[in-house]
Amino acid sequence: MAAAVARDVGCLPTGQQLIGVTYMKVSRRGFIKSTVVAAGAVAAPHVWLPVSSEAWGATLKKGEPIKVGLLFSLTGSLAVPEEDSTLVMQYAIDEINKAGGIAGSPIQPVIVDAKSDFAVYSEKAKELILRDKVIAIFGCYTSASRKAILPTVMANNHLLYYPTCYEGAECTQNTICTGPLANQHSKDLIPFMVQNFGKKVFFVGSNYVWPKESNKNAKVWLQQAGGELLGEEYIPLGSSEFGPVLNKIREAKPSFIFSTVVGASDIAFHKQFKQEGFKVDSMPIASLTTGEIETRAMGNEFGAGHFLSAPYFQALDNPTNKKFVENFLASKYGKNGVTHYNMEETYTSAYVFKYGLEAAAAKLGIENVTPRAIRDNSGGIKVGADVSPEGPIWIDEQNFNCWLVPKIGQCQADGSFKIVKQAAEHVAPDPYSIYPNLGTCTKDGLKAPDGKIRKNVI
Repeated sequence: MAAAVARDVGCLPTGQQLIGVTYMKVSRRGFIKSTVVAAGAVAAPHVWLPVSSEAWGATLKKGEPIKVGLLFSLTGSLAVPEEDSTLVMQYAIDEINKAGGIAGSPIQPVIVDAKSDFAVYSEKAKELILRDKVIAIFGCYTSASRKAILPTVMANNHLLYYPTCYEGAECTQNTICTGPLANQHSKDLIPFMVQNFGKKVFFVGSNYVWPKESNKNAKVWLQQAGGELLGEEYIPLGSSEFGPVLNKIREAKPSFIFSTVVGASDIAFHKQFKQEGFKVDSMPIASLTTGEIETRAMGNEFGAGHFLSAPYFQALDNPTNKKFVENFLASKYGKNGVTHYNMEETYTSAYVFKYGLEAAAAKLGIENVTPRAIRDNSGGIKVGADVSPEGPIWIDEQNFNCWLVPKIGQCQADGSFKIVKQAAEHVAPDPYSIYPNLGTCTKDGLKAPDGKIRKNVI
């Protein structure tokens, strides 16, 4: 088994070990207090490295380790969801390596702490590609961090696996996404909540691109469902002060709250909701982000009764998921005690990578595989029900997002989620579902109605 490579994670005093990586252990209380830089900022890297495919390009050789970058936050306000992404990726890599690796080669993760800082994401993405010569990067949780690294990924014709939900309105030729788009979660969640709780809605989100763009989609679904938007508020990413927002909600008296609050703020929001005397049975929160890990961090009593839309829940009743949950939680990676949608989407991305690389190697030979070749051979790749805990999923042959089955769960008193609605069949990913006039995302770029194609639209 190839050893993990730890880079730039710091020599920090608490000394928590993560497969040879020393990093600061962030307590759930400390997590709530931590903050990040302004979400809209995408700063230039602190270091400059020359672009040269001969000097820096990733090369693969049969039997030698295949290096991949794990670019998630292990410290800061994004550590709770992103630490688990790092852990489950290591679990998946171990699993793949024990089964023989990929084309006879083991996977070797290069683990980096992005520190919940968008400038660090950008800097470390460049180093992973140009210095460490990884063949692909798995990383990011927020769209702001994704957009911070995409210019580097595209400039080097590299490959990013983005394993979580996002807003769409993006069409690049260097990404593969395994989480849901807006048409695969809020499109079902909004009418479900209107039908069951009432038409009046209040939107609350973190102040960056994903919540704002997601809410543009949600407004379309709300109008179609005959609902009424009473208010829309955004708070700084990492903020834990919701008093003014909750006062506005109290005055507006919505039927339910639609939340796109993330990270530490999400936990603080749910806790203050209950502490301020709001009742979940008369005004529940419907979220796109509050899963098992957030509920565990805030305390089950603060999550109980609220709703989440996601393709995966730990409670899914199928043999593959039961095996995944049992084996992961029993492993050295399962220390946080739950599985959740973001982890599972990260886990399946490891197998999408495996199958895509195998397809490219079979066609080109392992020595000729490039990051772009893996992407170009991943359209239509399927992760079957014997591997994917959420059930079979596959990568769209044109836009390289995921076909999946949307689900809505309600949090129970023990922190688990009961599935209250599930789509009858797989739903195709549509990055431009509310922007049909802009065109269609194809494997070659965004194809406008007039037939013109624009590459790498972000």
